[in-house]
Amino acid sequence: MKRVAIVGGAGRMGQALAPGLGALDDLKVVTLIDVREPDDLFGASYAKSLSDNEGLAVDVVVDFSAPESVVRSAQWCATHRVALVIGTTGLSPEQRSAVDEASTKTGVVIAANYSLGAVLAERFAAMAAPYFDRVEIIELHHDRKVDAPSGTSLTTARAIVDARKRAGKDPLIDPTTHHSVAGARGADAGDGVKIHSVRLPGLVSHQEVLFGGPGEGLVIRQDSFDRQSYVQGVALAVRSVSNVPKLTIGIDSFLA
Repeated sequence: MKRVAIVGGAGRMGQALAPGLGALDDLKVVTLIDVREPDDLFGASYAKSLSDNEGLAVDVVVDFSAPESVVRSAQWCATHRVALVIGTTGLSPEQRSAVDEASTKTGVVIAANYSLGAVLAERFAAMAAPYFDRVEIIELHHDRKVDAPSGTSLTTARAIVDARKRAGKDPLIDPTTHHSVAGARGADAGDGVKIHSVRLPGLVSHQEVLFGGPGEGLVIRQDSFDRQSYVQGVALAVRSVSNVPKLTIGIDSFLA
């Protein structure tokens, strides 16, 4: 049984992951880490920082907190040779460098999205990319998300660009030449793949990849209606990661 510490345990994701992971037979959530005490500990202990739990045995740290906290988690995990699973997006180059450094000392998984549906949707989008003339991405999230575009949409865009390059396709050229309002056509994520970001209350996490070709279109849509949708993907990462030094980007490689 793997013993799990959740950093950001008082947050929305932490409060969803703790009972979700704790309900699985092979995982045990032993502590929740946060600067403020969580509303519910779900049978785990509580500490303000990982360093406050020096006497507690932990196999994997799961961090869905803030980027600056991820750096502290990475440094602690590297020092203690504890595996790390990161779900926080919006890391700066310096913060990402700290994660890369930690992976030279212990196993680290970092992913933009732990929804199995989102991972599969990205795979399907890459499969479709060489066969259509146009593609655009619309990502929709709750209004408390501080970064845009989402890490998931950027990962999807890169997968589409890579698939098109492997197929020998040219970069996409936007046919729109007049913009009445700057930015109306979205952000170019590379090779002409456009991303449009929506932030509204009531949403959780949603994404559409829209393909267009002569006489037809294809829409690949994934919806996370509840944060429980991330539990199985996080569990997959926790089961798969070890303290052997290695950096794994995304959980696609864990899926058969």
